[in-house]
Amino acid sequence: MFAAGHEGDGGAIVPLALDVTDAKAVEDTLRSVAPSCVMHLAAVSSFHLARQNPRRAWDVNLYGTLNLADALLKHASDAILVFAGTSEAYGEAFNQSALPLDERAPLLPRNLYAATKAAADLALGQMAYDGLKTVRFRPFNHTGPGQGADFVVPAFAAQIARIEAGMAPPVIDVGNLDAQRDFLDVRDVIAAYEAVLLGGACASGAVFNVSSGQPRRIGDVLDDLLALSNLAIEVRVDPARLRPNEVPVVSGSSALAREVLGWEPKIAWHRTLADVLDGFRGQMASERS
Repeated sequence: MFAAGHEGDGGAIVPLALDVTDAKAVEDTLRSVAPSCVMHLAAVSSFHLARQNPRRAWDVNLYGTLNLADALLKHASDAILVFAGTSEAYGEAFNQSALPLDERAPLLPRNLYAATKAAADLALGQMAYDGLKTVRFRPFNHTGPGQGADFVVPAFAAQIARIEAGMAPPVIDVGNLDAQRDFLDVRDVIAAYEAVLLGGACASGAVFNVSSGQPRRIGDVLDDLLALSNLAIEVRVDPARLRPNEVPVVSGSSALAREVLGWEPKIAWHRTLADVLDGFRGQMASERS
């Protein structure tokens, strides 16, 4: 279900199939591979998917993380575990504290997905005291070409591309357009992870926000995408796309990542949107051919 890999002869990356919820498989794999680092991205990674199957979300997001951490302590105690958490773990803190939030803000998750990721984040923080070498990231909303349409920017872009291709009527369905989110390009987020994997000096148990510090209204994001199309498209609110317990404004400080890792976002927002939309345009062209 989830991908793992190791460096084979000649430096080639050899893919391995690994389900992080299978504790024995995780232990056997890490014993065999003896990694120097693990980039942990395996997750039930969206609010909607977590709500559809809560037990699965807990099994993957919390217990899958614990399986990896336990196996590393047993068989590769010098390896560093880099954990991709989420800013959603802050939850109610966005309503209670001055923005942008830094890493000292409490974890007060408001939805199930956020709770599963917050639990894993806290568990790894505790395990650092037991000797686990781990760095935890709390990335804010990020997008880019290839992201699935379960997320807001590609959801908009996919609908626009289908309309442009003549595969749907000129109507786009949306959820709450007034929420404000702190967006980044996924390629900038990966650069933050790489800063640790490639030898960034930071203490075990360290936590880093990855954010732009600039909240954007979802409706403005949609307007920017629509401006990249030459069609007149009607916007329609779909109640099924509205999220309960939604935080109105999300914004984070990445000052610590800038200071310790030398990281900063580099990809312009208009390029991110154009790349996402062009990706779906290519996908629609392939479907029609």
